[in-house]
Amino acid sequence: MKFNIKKYAAIDVGSNAVRMLIANIVEQENKPTLFKKSSLVRVPIRLGQDSFTVGEISEKNIDKLTDAMNAFKLLMRANEVERYMACATSAMREATNGQVVADQILSNTGIDINIIDGKKEAAIIASTDLKALIEQDKSYLYIDVGGGSTEFTFFSNGRLINSKSFKIGTVRLINEMVSEQIWDEIEAWVKKNSKGMDRIALIGSGGNINKIHKLSGKTVDKPLSHIFLNAQFHFLNAMSYTERISEIGLNPDRADVIIPALKIYLNSMKWSGAKKVYVPKIGLADGIIKSLYQEII
Repeated sequence: MKFNIKKYAAIDVGSNAVRMLIANIVEQENKPTLFKKSSLVRVPIRLGQDSFTVGEISEKNIDKLTDAMNAFKLLMRANEVERYMACATSAMREATNGQVVADQILSNTGIDINIIDGKKEAAIIASTDLKALIEQDKSYLYIDVGGGSTEFTFFSNGRLINSKSFKIGTVRLINEMVSEQIWDEIEAWVKKNSKGMDRIALIGSGGNINKIHKLSGKTVDKPLSHIFLNAQFHFLNAMSYTERISEIGLNPDRADVIIPALKIYLNSMKWSGAKKVYVPKIGLADGIIKSLYQEII
């Protein structure tokens, strides 16, 4: 049997962290192409803390981002990556010096960071293996919670119905930068688009829901219930920041943002009537790999 292996990389410059995913793409004769994750590197650089509070990326975080990109460049070379793409989301696109930083990174590291808008971000995420999870006769609300923005996408009868990006994210929430108006807008949008849909299930992505699913001990194909998610929210919320690190083993940059992330998921479940959430562990980086391969970005 003939087959060919390609190696691609995706860099996700987010609001709470920067990630690089390296994937093997296995092309097989008369069989579907396989996308296999080879490695994932995550560096906790909280660009959103700069962007959402003072409006620009600080020199300290520019230096850290430059170091991370140089490290990613070396890792790609060592792994013989043939194609890559780097995308930056809300923190970089809202910073007054976002494009200046991207130009500086390109000059200093050779890594070209594309600053994408919320609509493009949602479209890239939708190009992942999401469709493989969606049953034709059911309805789903897919939610990707980031540090600066959250993408909401409705699927019904196997089709994408509607998608919208809102300026709500974990870093914004811990800095108390989300108004009640934004919550009201999300509630109205979710209720409007879920009207008439039966037995909606959530599909969640992002580091926080991945961590909650890991803590549950469930296998990837098993969803989390609303009852479990609500219990986890109250359990973690009752603990101090340091207790979440020392007793649960959360990373310092996860221990604070996990609470607001759960709040977004729980409210979305309440407004849509969903009783369970599937956590397939896919996100923007997976979408970048798929989109690169399909030549759609």
